[in-house]
Amino acid sequence: MIKEYQKFLNRVQVVLDGSVVIVSYVLAWYLRFRSGIFNLDEWYLPLESYMRLLFYIVPGYLILFYAFHLYEPKRVMGRRLEGWRIIQANTLGMMALILVLYVTKQVHISRTMIFVFFCTNIILLVLERNILRFVLRNIRRNGHNLKHMILVGYSRAAEQYIDRIKANPEWGYQVNGILDDSFQPGTEYKGIKVIGRVKDLTTLLQENQPDEIAITLGLDEYDRLEDIVALCEKSGVHTKFIPDYNHIIPTKPYTEDIQGLPVINIRHVPLTNGLNRAVKRTFDFFGAIGAIILFSPVMLVVALFIKITDPGPLIFKQKRVGLKNKTFYMYKFRSMVIQKKADEEKAWTTKNDPRITPFGKFIRKTSIDELPQLFNVLKGDMSLVGPRPERPMFVDKFKEEIPRYMVKHQVRPGMTGWAQVNGLRGDTSIKKRIEYDLYYIENWTLGFDIKILFLTVFKGFVNKNAY
Repeated sequence: MIKEYQKFLNRVQVVLDGSVVIVSYVLAWYLRFRSGIFNLDEWYLPLESYMRLLFYIVPGYLILFYAFHLYEPKRVMGRRLEGWRIIQANTLGMMALILVLYVTKQVHISRTMIFVFFCTNIILLVLERNILRFVLRNIRRNGHNLKHMILVGYSRAAEQYIDRIKANPEWGYQVNGILDDSFQPGTEYKGIKVIGRVKDLTTLLQENQPDEIAITLGLDEYDRLEDIVALCEKSGVHTKFIPDYNHIIPTKPYTEDIQGLPVINIRHVPLTNGLNRAVKRTFDFFGAIGAIILFSPVMLVVALFIKITDPGPLIFKQKRVGLKNKTFYMYKFRSMVIQKKADEEKAWTTKNDPRITPFGKFIRKTSIDELPQLFNVLKGDMSLVGPRPERPMFVDKFKEEIPRYMVKHQVRPGMTGWAQVNGLRGDTSIKKRIEYDLYYIENWTLGFDIKILFLTVFKGFVNKNAY
């Protein structure tokens, strides 16, 4: 049933995409020749002449969309990934169209109009697909168009998978039960019960006909993995494997093929690539300069208020651990009374901390006290986006208590980060914060940095955990 629905949805998507391409093309012609935005040549071909090209453009673009995997299920495909694929497909489409026009010597077809079509098509396609995504997710959230699943194996991986499904009902997954040999039938986790033994899989598949099987065996059961995979494959039902060692391997593992032998690298850090590092550093440098210019009036006012309300230095600097475990001095506007060095380092700041000045409470709550770190970014000690740096004494403590804690020092620390925009600031779970930091490190892209900066504006400056 779910396969038939997906086929129907793909047909609808193809029709919608084709319609958007036509609308974008016609709109581009009007913008180029009738809007008054561009200088109008004495000669220009009428819309009818341009419309003939659509007989080639529409099927060509639909093929490109298919080639860039834009007709895959949207259940867990992120907006950023879909948007990036739309940009890639349209870029290749525009280049191919201009090349064809050049080879066929179609000199009267406006290249400016083709570029306007490129822009409008991207905008309208992203809009169309987000509207469709919104509609589908609401349908699934209300219990329709569900993909029914059975989990084979009760493990930590099974619980984490159920947690994510429960937290994202718009994905449209429904777990009907778990098969496991170590737990008694009736054992329950968040409403999902163990409904039998692994040997019952064949009978269960005949009776229930699930859409998917997810193998979620525990680490101590991997000796049975080959037999269970064979059993699942015989059923003809789509099967996926959710490993119980996801706390060891990255979310996007870097794999190698050595003459047919798959090799999974334990850690893949995109910023170990020289080009990626250069791109990020360039973005940080010019971003910091722009932010210093933009916020210079705010910093000047804050400096004056600090001087007026409390005697002492404007800037507070503190030793932190950064890239490759090297220490540096991180700058902040001073928000506390003058203290002895031993008192500064004794503990984290807590809610209603008596050491914080009245004005300091305001600048900490709004994160204005962090603005001097823009100069840390210029120096190269920090990045605009990255894991927040910690004091050496806490690094020594956490590296013994939290597995993979030190991985965060493989990249420059940041003024803001993925953990911070998700509310993990101040006196919150360090383990949870590290999970978010590692996700950022393993999935870094420049687009991800821009997204985090955008979210910081709306979610990161003022936070209930900032004190």
